[in-house]
Amino acid sequence: MPKLPHSWSWRLSAFSSIETHFDIKTLPSFHLRLLSSSSSSSLGVPSHEHIAHLILDQKSAETALQTFQWASKLPNFTHSQSTYRALIHKLCAFRRFNTVKELLDEMPTSLGVPPDEDILVTLVRGLGRAQMIRDVIKVLDLASRFNNTPSLKIFNSILDVLVKEDIDLARHFYRKKMMSTGVQGDDYTYGILMKGFCLTNRIADAFKLLQLMKSSPVKPNTVIYNTLLHALCKNGKVGRARSLMNEMEDPNDVTFNVLISSYCKEEKLVQALVLLEKSFTMGFVPDVITLTKVLKILCNVGRVAEAFEILERVESKGRVVDVVAYNTLIKGYCRIAKVKLGQRLLKEMEHKGCLPNADTYNILISGFCESGMLDSAFDMFNEMKTDGISWNFVTYDTLIKGLCSARRMEDGFKILELMEESKGGSGGRISPYNSMLYGLYKENLLEEALEFLYRMKNLFPRAVDRSFRILEFCEEGRVEDAKRVYDQMTGEGGVPGVLVYDCLIRRFCLEGCMREAVELMNEMIGCGYFPVASTFNVVISGFCTHGKLGSALKLMEDMVGRGCILDGGCYSPLIDAFCRMGNTQKAVMLLLQMLQKRIIPDDLTWDSVLLCLGKEREWLKSKKILHVNSLLQWIIET
Repeated sequence: MPKLPHSWSWRLSAFSSIETHFDIKTLPSFHLRLLSSSSSSSLGVPSHEHIAHLILDQKSAETALQTFQWASKLPNFTHSQSTYRALIHKLCAFRRFNTVKELLDEMPTSLGVPPDEDILVTLVRGLGRAQMIRDVIKVLDLASRFNNTPSLKIFNSILDVLVKEDIDLARHFYRKKMMSTGVQGDDYTYGILMKGFCLTNRIADAFKLLQLMKSSPVKPNTVIYNTLLHALCKNGKVGRARSLMNEMEDPNDVTFNVLISSYCKEEKLVQALVLLEKSFTMGFVPDVITLTKVLKILCNVGRVAEAFEILERVESKGRVVDVVAYNTLIKGYCRIAKVKLGQRLLKEMEHKGCLPNADTYNILISGFCESGMLDSAFDMFNEMKTDGISWNFVTYDTLIKGLCSARRMEDGFKILELMEESKGGSGGRISPYNSMLYGLYKENLLEEALEFLYRMKNLFPRAVDRSFRILEFCEEGRVEDAKRVYDQMTGEGGVPGVLVYDCLIRRFCLEGCMREAVELMNEMIGCGYFPVASTFNVVISGFCTHGKLGSALKLMEDMVGRGCILDGGCYSPLIDAFCRMGNTQKAVMLLLQMLQKRIIPDDLTWDSVLLCLGKEREWLKSKKILHVNSLLQWIIET
């Protein structure tokens, strides 16, 4: 037996004779202090609570047993139901059920009383965790042997284990072992069964149980109703759940949270707001998760001011609103281009003691970028550092994307450099680098873009290799091979860069595959890469070459609607095509549009129009040609 540390002042003259392998040094210092402090008492006997804690703190079944045996030899100390329960709990955790049986058998002799119901419940739960379902049910026989009649608490604990394993087995147990023997369940019994039916989507059985309870002495309580409400909502039967709520005598905050959240999930805003108002009227306040869902659905439809009012109302009723709810509202302001109001809300939440996180700043940086307020985005970026909030990948990625979309390439490269110097870098994510390629593409710096793509090879060898293969295949006219590599790339979750899209679109147009070119352009836009005029022009020229002038005009209108600035390369193929068709009116109309936008037609366009007009006597006699000449003279003069 190891000697006790000198600082341990427990006065036990007989302790040195104890035969045990238990090392007292392994006792947690906290419990040593507890035991040491009790030495000041005249008896010097630790409490049952102290010993139970010591047993539960052990890391193995062996040390738990040794602790129990050590305590049993302490002078004036006798084990109790609580210390046995602690040891049995620990042994069950390590599946030492044979040892547990021995302990249970010795309790009537050692304590003078059999194991109480709490010990048997502990055994039931331990067997349940070990999935020894047959042995769980046999605890009833054990209880009968010790206590004559098992208590309802033991029945319920067995039922709870069976429900998690097999609802049919649990229902059989309830009918054969409880109902047939005259055991009357309580609300906890019915709650366990209701939970089992709902977890297995046995909604019909759940309703039968509800009806059974209504005709029994144990009436369904709020927990029973809420369990069924939640199951109905999970299965998309929110209307039925709302009807069920009307049967409830005492709906609580959980009732409203479940239903309001479900209405939000189904985007049924009106119903969600009606229930929210009813919850306020009845004195309930939604939890912060439900509140956030309401704020989100309101912000999604642009009703941000109303969302703000609800947030303030919830706060006025004492509910603490977290940063996620505020971020949802700030994002809503950014969506409707009121980023300044979102920034003001940031200050308000700080004053109320809710500290912003990186997501808060990232949302505002994104909002400022999308609104074209790049300097304000930079201010938020710098403010993060001032407030001690670390920049993360989303911060860098968002700002780089905004800067490159606005053609501020120099600033974009600076932020990219900061990201690469940071601890995490890009974390293997290619999106900021694709944003840089997009910026170079928008500036028509294609040589620089190709050079940047090549430099990316060290970081993203697979993506870069595939990109160059696609570019080479397109250059060689092997469009099928290029598309095959593209499909392989996207099929594996890769995101092609803008150069890949541009090159494939051009090659499809040259091959006359206009449908594929348009589909690819739509994918390009879906990835956030809006084609520049030169890419659009290739598609328009392709449509014109294949006589699809209607499609070309529609694409031109779409370009204007998306804010694209048209150039001569867009108008020239259309005017030439209309002239070749003899549609002088359409050709001149497009020429007038060019001149009004101060776009100078090239010689080929003028030759086409003049040749077409020369064949049309009616047009030569009209004043329209004079109008064209006057516009041209005005452009030359200005």
